[in-house]
Amino acid sequence: MVPAWLYPLSLLFDTLIGDPRSRLHPVALLGSLIAWLEGLLLVTGDAAWQKRLKGAVLVTVVLATAYGFSWLLIRQLAVWFNPTAVLLLEAVLLSFTISPRSLAQAGLQIRRSLLAGDIADAQRQVGMIVGRDTHNLDEREITRATVETMAENIVDGIISPLFYAWLGGVPLAVLYRAVNTMDSMIAYRNAKYGDFGMVAARVDDAFNYIPARVTGLLVVIAAGLLGHDAAGAARAIWRDAAKHPSPNSGISEAGVAGALGIQLGGLNYYGGIASQRATMGTPHQQLRAAHIGQAAQLVYAVTLLFCGLITILGYFGQQRWWVV
Repeated sequence: MVPAWLYPLSLLFDTLIGDPRSRLHPVALLGSLIAWLEGLLLVTGDAAWQKRLKGAVLVTVVLATAYGFSWLLIRQLAVWFNPTAVLLLEAVLLSFTISPRSLAQAGLQIRRSLLAGDIADAQRQVGMIVGRDTHNLDEREITRATVETMAENIVDGIISPLFYAWLGGVPLAVLYRAVNTMDSMIAYRNAKYGDFGMVAARVDDAFNYIPARVTGLLVVIAAGLLGHDAAGAARAIWRDAAKHPSPNSGISEAGVAGALGIQLGGLNYYGGIASQRATMGTPHQQLRAAHIGQAAQLVYAVTLLFCGLITILGYFGQQRWWVV
């Protein structure tokens, strides 16, 4: 059974340590494994079915490695250390799978540049967290790109890994992080990855399905607690979430847009090529730098709500209070 205090401890370690940049970081190691397998398996001249089959092999190997290695590591830690030390080490490992601090920090750094009037620096910084062209973006579009990214990553950067830790401990959270890393590296709808990354994309969609909907509910609750428009968040999710190309990302994006009274989506450029994204939310307010700070508040409010919920559920699960 997963210790109830694992979740708040992992959040504490993320707050204190953040997401250290190192080649030995678990996500960096997973990325290296995925890149190595891609180089080994992906052949441009293969037929579509061969690419899909090889992509499935990559997914299987990565997931088995992520889960198996983390399970063996934790099991060995239990041999070397006492239960308290093991709990602390597990919490550190779990903190590497979540990113509320780095997500909020990235947004707030962009906000500071905008407030200082340094558009060029804001363009540079937002270009580090989004895939679209950013060199011509004004304050409104920089804010939109930042808030969209923060909203989307509430699910895959926070709620999903915590959800799977609650279901199956740290190894399952690490497995989820492998799922998400594969999605970010090879699940693109283009000529190179369209077939090879298809299985990775479908697996990511499946893993995020429940956490995304839990996140939508929590965004509505958090909006009410913070004095934002909870009803607007609920309406936007109901009306706009399905417009998003992802079956999951639209829920948190629409919820944040509705909560803040802004509109997300619109025209983006990728390598100079225009791409129209469906709009979400109603533009009661014009996008400005202050909305980035409000989005960061929502990120932490949703994180604390979910962390508190699974901690309480974990505590009562340990107590077995229903057994007479």
